[in-house]
Amino acid sequence: MWAVVIREHGGPEVLRLEEVPVPEVPPGHVRVRIRAAAMNHLDLWVRRGPAGRWPLPLIPGSDGAGVVEAVGEGVTGVQVGDEVTLSPGISCGQCPACLRGNDNLCPQYGLLGARRNGTNAEFVVVPAVNVLPKPANLTFEEAAAFPLVFLTAWNMLVTQARVRPGEDVVVWGAGSGVGSAGIQIAKAHHARVIAIAGDDWKLERARALGADEGINYKREDVADRVRELTGGKGADVVLDHVGAATWEVSLRSLRRGGRLALCGATTGSVVQTDIRYIFGKAVTVYGTYMGGKWELWELLPLIERGVLKPVVDRVFPLSEVQEAHAFLEAGQQFGKVVLVP
Repeated sequence: MWAVVIREHGGPEVLRLEEVPVPEVPPGHVRVRIRAAAMNHLDLWVRRGPAGRWPLPLIPGSDGAGVVEAVGEGVTGVQVGDEVTLSPGISCGQCPACLRGNDNLCPQYGLLGARRNGTNAEFVVVPAVNVLPKPANLTFEEAAAFPLVFLTAWNMLVTQARVRPGEDVVVWGAGSGVGSAGIQIAKAHHARVIAIAGDDWKLERARALGADEGINYKREDVADRVRELTGGKGADVVLDHVGAATWEVSLRSLRRGGRLALCGATTGSVVQTDIRYIFGKAVTVYGTYMGGKWELWELLPLIERGVLKPVVDRVFPLSEVQEAHAFLEAGQQFGKVVLVP
């Protein structure tokens, strides 16, 4: 089969399309013929390094959708020919965290394309518990584009921050996968959404998704504008996946008793904090790393009914993976970038 292989860390030029053996199917697993594989910022981090953090050689890609091509011994509920979407997180399935449904807290938890070969290939092998039925209303490209980002945003806003009707929710990075998912999830829970982006065209797209207000962080002071839009009180919830560049602004944007949901550090992970913004305002900070598989099943009916819809910006053939990485790195997309074998 053809697959993208990373053998050394670096720029997009280290991505190579190679012919590799089709993976075997162990008991409890299925082999899926990939029809589409959505990209995430994790793909960029895996490609860049640092060396030693990611096992090389490695096939990247956490998200995918396709058709079941083979099933291993002991697999039930999944058949050859099923159209499926993949849950990207792999866990042991036996530890206390897994048994509580918090498989993302499993000590052995890892993502496809990070700790094991991923979806940037013609075939991928995953545990049978990691396949979900592909929503019939979605294309394969759309079905590949929702698991990682919608699961993350759902865990941030619904499971952790428990967003409620009428609350003011600030969403950073409105044009990103997590941002575009967060806007829709907050609106589905009848919140008022304040979207933040660095381009007016992205804010227009965010409004089309349901955002009520938009802030261009390049032209406006975000915290001041949030307070203005909320009558001086600040936001109830801030969804932040940006990191060092937005951390303190997010804290200053919250009302007393507000909640900060945090899942990423795209702009860096080391920050200095005036902790008075936390204890003085009784702020709660929730950290999210993905979410449990049960949460994907919880949001799946909303995907199937069209309440939540994956946003695909651009589709590249797998042979143009270097160009796809450069495009995602430039940050000019709204929604997801997808590869197709």
